[in-house]
Amino acid sequence: MLEIFADGSHKNICLNDLSEGHMVETNQHIISHGEEMICLDPGGHKIFNKLFKRMTSIGSLRNLKYFFFSHQDPDIIAAANGWLMATDATGFLPEVWMRFITHFGVDAMVIDRIIPIKDEGMTLTLGDCELKIIPAHFLHSPGNFQVYDPIAKILYSGDLGASVEANIPLVEDFDGHIQYMEGFHKRYMPSTKALKMWVNTVRDMDIETIAPQHGSLFKGREMVNRFIDWVDSLECGLDLMGDSFIIPE
Repeated sequence: MLEIFADGSHKNICLNDLSEGHMVETNQHIISHGEEMICLDPGGHKIFNKLFKRMTSIGSLRNLKYFFFSHQDPDIIAAANGWLMATDATGFLPEVWMRFITHFGVDAMVIDRIIPIKDEGMTLTLGDCELKIIPAHFLHSPGNFQVYDPIAKILYSGDLGASVEANIPLVEDFDGHIQYMEGFHKRYMPSTKALKMWVNTVRDMDIETIAPQHGSLFKGREMVNRFIDWVDSLECGLDLMGDSFIIPE
């Protein structure tokens, strides 16, 4: 568990040690403000019990007001039904994925507690903290959002910034860290244009930490700016492909 930020009644906690075995490593992020909490991208069935236990040590589940699902991947929403049945929290999911989430077993009795997020994003009030739900479509999902916490100045970036097997909570050597990010981003991010749009969106934001859903976090203005510059220079996805696919012999 990593406490990213704490100031009075506002805390930002990263649970980065719940994944195991063959599953992709994930970060479950908790924002606590006053008597209310939100959990970002709570994950799948295999970590449900462990996350449930950890969250009760952070605060009462009666204070859990929201779940945020950035997009449709199973490491984000597979356990959605369990969380909606076990708590009174409301979920938020990109509108384009609303008709798909029932395939993960979301029951008719709780589907009305999942609120669709329009393409343009929204503001979500946690106590008197206004979290910004920012469009980040095609990074990598066609319906995808990131969360900005203006008190902690943390941008929760989802799959953007993800690293694989870096095995450190915070990036210390950016150049050395690229090897853990590059392959993932070149394959999973579909287009350079989407990256450029993101850079243009966040470049002038007041960000102290970029917190991905996988791997190490970028903490401090220098690391944040290094990451933004790296994204700005990256080619990925379709821009690395040729003119046709190859038919197997």
